[in-house]
Amino acid sequence: MPLLIQNGTIVTAERQYVADIYIEDETITSIGTHLEVPEGTPTIDASGKYVFPGFIDPHVHIHLPFMGTFAKDTHATGSQAALVGGTTTYIEMLAPGGSEKLKDGWNTWTGMAAGQSACDYTFHIGVTRWDDETETTLRELAAGGMKSFKVFLAYKGAFGIDDAALYKTLALAKELGVIVTAHCENAELVAQLQQKLLSEGKTGPEWHEPSRPESVEAEGTAHFATFLEMTGAKGYVVHLSNAQALQVALEAKARGVDISIEGVAPHFLLDCSLTERPDGANFVMSPPLREKSNQAALWKALEDGQIDTVGTDHCPFDLKQKAMGQDNFTLIPNGIPAIEDRVNLMYTYGVSRGGLSLSRFVDALSTKPAQLFGLYPRKGAVEVGSDADLVVYDPGHRGHISAASSHMNTDYSAFEGWEIDGRPEVVTVRGQVAVQGGQFVGEPGRGQLLRR
Repeated sequence: MPLLIQNGTIVTAERQYVADIYIEDETITSIGTHLEVPEGTPTIDASGKYVFPGFIDPHVHIHLPFMGTFAKDTHATGSQAALVGGTTTYIEMLAPGGSEKLKDGWNTWTGMAAGQSACDYTFHIGVTRWDDETETTLRELAAGGMKSFKVFLAYKGAFGIDDAALYKTLALAKELGVIVTAHCENAELVAQLQQKLLSEGKTGPEWHEPSRPESVEAEGTAHFATFLEMTGAKGYVVHLSNAQALQVALEAKARGVDISIEGVAPHFLLDCSLTERPDGANFVMSPPLREKSNQAALWKALEDGQIDTVGTDHCPFDLKQKAMGQDNFTLIPNGIPAIEDRVNLMYTYGVSRGGLSLSRFVDALSTKPAQLFGLYPRKGAVEVGSDADLVVYDPGHRGHISAASSHMNTDYSAFEGWEIDGRPEVVTVRGQVAVQGGQFVGEPGRGQLLRR
């Protein structure tokens, strides 16, 4: 069905302007003023509102077996929550355990998502072991459009890989033109520090951050950058959390290493003092929440374009699961649910109340992820021929975040009670209205697996 969006202020990574958008056959057909459209075309009046390209979350966990349990979202709940929050495409981390064959992992993850997601999706392919079969599968998946890999330099004995596997993965990625995303912490240092703290009787969630301090993340970032430099591969540091690691990554960029940087919403807004609360386990993620003093450096780097993208590292566990590590912080399932809240939080505290420009906001949360991961200009753009993934955003809305009204399949929010200065009023996925008035009204299961 065709659709006309009228009188909105279109915001792209380059500019802002008032125009109408006509949509037909799932794509943007024309942009301008006084457009001639068929009589009776359904129309959305976007007067006084922004029209953004659909937002892309480049770092999501929906199905995730982790620390003896599973993340709580399904692709149905996670995708609908994403859409209500203005995210029209997500990239899920496909991360089989080290003992699982990659092809089996591919079948599991794609089977979980197929026919369930309400928005479009794709995968970073996790390399958690290396053998001849791994290489064959990676070549097949890359040829089929899965053009990003994921490596963990942490989680020793689970997802983590050694240096030999890291080198081989990066060398193959360079050959295939694939970008490699990396969780950058030194696994051995984390393991040793965890055991030291536990032996000293330091078992609560407040000891999670000291077991993976800023220097350990900085060392992991430097390690990854060195391997990128030696192989010539294109790399992407996920969820960088602190000023020290940021400086390491920027120094690598300055000497010509092809490395991009992702921040995630929790690290811009939450700090490690929250883990000292009675419910401190709810705020455990890795890399950990840091001292609040790091946030100014992260915001400045985002405003300046030094931090390229903003994701979530969405990883939803419930209160019962978080309590698994009540007496041992190393057993707390890591992660904070945020796929529904990223856009509103970054708009409120970055644009509305901070120094982040509207265009840089769009760039970091939509356009740059599309460009880095082979989706642009199909996604991340308001252009003729692009998919009609659009967000009509009401900057005049005022509200609060609450687990009670969340569409994510969890029973708490790390941002409970936080104010928001705006929300997505209408969200379209390939031209079909999926969100109206802040509620999901779309077609469950309509999402497509994106080949890049």
